[in-house]
Amino acid sequence: MTTPRQTVAIVGAGIGGLTAALAFARNGAEVFVLEQAAELKEAGAGIQITPNAARVLHDLGLTGAMAAASIAADAVVPTDGITGRTITRFDLTKQSPRYRFFHRASLQGMLGKAAKAAGAKIHLGVAVTSVSPEGVLQTSEGPMTADLIVGADGIHSVMRFFVDPVAAEAKFTGQVAWRAVIPASNVPPEARIWMAPNRHVVTYPLADNMLNIVAVQERDTWAKNGWNHVDDPANLVAAFHDCAPNLRHLLSHVEHCNLWGLYSHDVATRWARGRVILVGDAAHPTLPFLAQGANLAIEDAYVLAKCAGEHATVQAIGKRYQQLRHHRVARAIAAANANAKNYHLSGMKRRVAFAGLKTLGVIAPNAFLKRLSWLYDHDVTN
Repeated sequence: MTTPRQTVAIVGAGIGGLTAALAFARNGAEVFVLEQAAELKEAGAGIQITPNAARVLHDLGLTGAMAAASIAADAVVPTDGITGRTITRFDLTKQSPRYRFFHRASLQGMLGKAAKAAGAKIHLGVAVTSVSPEGVLQTSEGPMTADLIVGADGIHSVMRFFVDPVAAEAKFTGQVAWRAVIPASNVPPEARIWMAPNRHVVTYPLADNMLNIVAVQERDTWAKNGWNHVDDPANLVAAFHDCAPNLRHLLSHVEHCNLWGLYSHDVATRWARGRVILVGDAAHPTLPFLAQGANLAIEDAYVLAKCAGEHATVQAIGKRYQQLRHHRVARAIAAANANAKNYHLSGMKRRVAFAGLKTLGVIAPNAFLKRLSWLYDHDVTN
């Protein structure tokens, strides 16, 4: 479908939206991105790009840019958050392409630069308020039209409620999370998972001698659905006051942090309506326990652009795209939900699980990657 005479409007300039802009522009479409923020600056901190999404970025010509903007990960290291002792170490160095740690702003900047170079036009400070089935977008700059509209506007998507107006409400998971970055040098290129009863912390290094921190705690109630809420670092420190000294030392260096409630969402039953098709969190918000939110969005964007090049109508594009993506996305979300429980075990279940992990690391060091081969080895470019 996508030819130089046909237009693709992308609502949202996050990771999924910019990947879509690059993929559609490379396929010959006239692409414009509408982003309500006044500057192209991703909020948040670190992001993990796993091999399944790295294959997409490689196919889009970003291999060198990825290497320059990120750190190649050597391992995932499950750790007892109470004692600070390493349980085991799962090697990532044999993966191809490599598992990588990015700062979100670096990844977004890399994608934005590539999309512009491919001919996409990015319009900042433009809010989209509604859309019609005929492809008319009502925006803060007036009405705009396009042959195909990609809803990449994230967890609070305007496009989702147009496509699926009876979508189920999000449900609070009983967990909240903090995000922070701190200065840190000589940190091994590893993702360390500090597991404690009812809590866990994930740390990994970023470029420019920074350490990314994501900390999760179970709670009974939470009012704000979202994540960009400033919190007092003292609350983060207090939540892990009885944990290992080396973990407490890291948390004591946090000067600024954001807190958000974690909500589960059903995968949308409809991903397309009229000329609008959803990608990423707009279609399937994902909990952060498998590091796949951005990775699935990158896959979505690539597959959608590929479908657009193979089918003659928007209806056929949307139908084929959802067929290709729905099962995989649902499986990844289920796996992420399961990880949330596994990280927070207590009592006998915790001791048994840690003993099993330690044994697995000794007798079957490749078992971790084999268990996730369905996820990491998947190649949407093939």
